[in-house]
Amino acid sequence: MSDGATDEKTRAFLHDNFLDWCDKEPVPVHEDFGINLLKIDLAPWDRYGMDGAVCLLKGRDDFNSIFCFELPPGSSSNQMQHIYEEVVYIIEGSGSTTIETPDGQKHSFEWGRNSLFAVPVNSKYQHFNGSGDEPARYLAVTTAPPMMRLLKDDDFIFNNDHLFKGRYSSDESTFSGNGKLYTGRVWDSSFLPNVPDMPLYAWDARGAGGINVMFEMAANTMKGHVSEFPVGTYKKGHRHGPGAHLLILSGDAGYSLTWTKEDMSDVRKADWEVGSMVIVPSDACYHQHFNTGSRRARYLAIGYGAGGNVPGLFAPFSGSGTADVSQKDGGMQVEYEDENPIVLDMFEEDCLKHGAVPTMRSYFPGRKEFKTNLSE
Repeated sequence: MSDGATDEKTRAFLHDNFLDWCDKEPVPVHEDFGINLLKIDLAPWDRYGMDGAVCLLKGRDDFNSIFCFELPPGSSSNQMQHIYEEVVYIIEGSGSTTIETPDGQKHSFEWGRNSLFAVPVNSKYQHFNGSGDEPARYLAVTTAPPMMRLLKDDDFIFNNDHLFKGRYSSDESTFSGNGKLYTGRVWDSSFLPNVPDMPLYAWDARGAGGINVMFEMAANTMKGHVSEFPVGTYKKGHRHGPGAHLLILSGDAGYSLTWTKEDMSDVRKADWEVGSMVIVPSDACYHQHFNTGSRRARYLAIGYGAGGNVPGLFAPFSGSGTADVSQKDGGMQVEYEDENPIVLDMFEEDCLKHGAVPTMRSYFPGRKEFKTNLSE
């Protein structure tokens, strides 16, 4: 049920099977540069047995899709199965999930607000709301778009009994919350019980005291990471592709910038808050993230990567091997001293607006000290 945001002539020319499928499903399709998943409208989605909506972030490459679902108190979803990958993040509520892997074994685990897990591809699974009075809302990042475009057969996607033997594990510890930390800040686990509180590790190359952990789940092609940066700071501008989806986990104010032109004449600003999701576009688009609030900001990013089912062999997004390497050294990262002056100006103005004290001037020794009052 589209809101008409996608140009009709473009749709007809491309004949996009995924967007056609979205049009046929009886739920809202929300499209913007940033979307607050706590505030969007949902509608009954019979296919999944709960309320839901499709979220399309502008600037995306459509390698991933975002579905937002909500389970009413004391209810359960339909039993589901599909050959697209799915990574689930619990926004609100508590409950449990039962997964039946293709070898017939069942695994059950409980989750709560801020849990993250991956369903092994083409496994049967069902979600249960464990509360008698609170709904459970969650985000699902999936690889539905490329699968639907390639196969053009909904029955094959949702009713396929093929065993993907290399894509799941029958080990009970898979969904226990345990995992293994590999060199390079890579955490391998299919269930993370509380993402905002999980340990992160120094990522000096990205700048300004940021910390990070990469993760692999269920031998997926979709990878991700969690990053956090201090109050009054921002990360270095960079690019990588294809697009990733960023969910804001903590922090009370901030924004992201995206641009493609060297003079930043096409820059777009997407303000965010906890529960917001913003897009990291294609490899031709630079982006940068800013914390202008009074608390450290942490976000979760999910997108395509490399490594497959080889544990510890990780690259979160295409080209990311050079995403934290300076452009001067052949990489895709803009060093602070090389960025457009409007970046710092915009940041300091936004800090004043939200009460944060900016601390970035030490990276720009040639510029005047920041004034705490714009009228000075």
